[in-house]
Amino acid sequence: MGEHDEDDAPLDPAAGLAIVAAQRRRVLDSEVDDRVIFGTWGVLWLVGYALQWWSAERSPTGTSTGPAGAVFGALMALGLVVTLTHIGRRSRGVRGTSRSMGTMVGLTWFAGFMAQGLIVAGVVAAGASPEVIAIVANGLACLVVGLLYMACGAMWRVRSMYLLGVWVIATAAVASLVGTPDGYLVMALGGGGGMLAGAVIAHLVRRRA
Repeated sequence: MGEHDEDDAPLDPAAGLAIVAAQRRRVLDSEVDDRVIFGTWGVLWLVGYALQWWSAERSPTGTSTGPAGAVFGALMALGLVVTLTHIGRRSRGVRGTSRSMGTMVGLTWFAGFMAQGLIVAGVVAAGASPEVIAIVANGLACLVVGLLYMACGAMWRVRSMYLLGVWVIATAAVASLVGTPDGYLVMALGGGGGMLAGAVIAHLVRRRA
């Protein structure tokens, strides 16, 4: 009888709250962390585009030079690796992503940037000015990235990835209208700064949760 009394005893409130908190932490740990997505791209865009703006300000054509562009490309590649690695780890066994899906996504990135490079090459061959080439190259690259992030975010149900794609496209559109070299500054402060603000908001929301 004593054993039944122990089994039927009400759960200690503190222990119950601890169980709920532990379950909540496990759920959060299995979700894609918006702070990682927004924070990574915010820093990389802020640094990369600020470097391009600094380079363009000192260039007679008002456009970024080769070394600055190379560093920027490396930073963007780093951001892509960090993003896909983080999402892959968090979604493994949860979202049912398959190897074939990952292969198709990778091929889509390759096709998009291959087309972007060929279009820019056509613009160069047509005799466009350095400023037009820079605007087209940046705008098309951001369009490819933005649309792919939106598509992947919708497919994997990762809201932060989808919103990142929207912000990339919107910022690139404004920067294209501004032109160079100030367009790079729009990308750095508007794009990078906006993403960092998103990371702060995500952190506050996560703390409240």
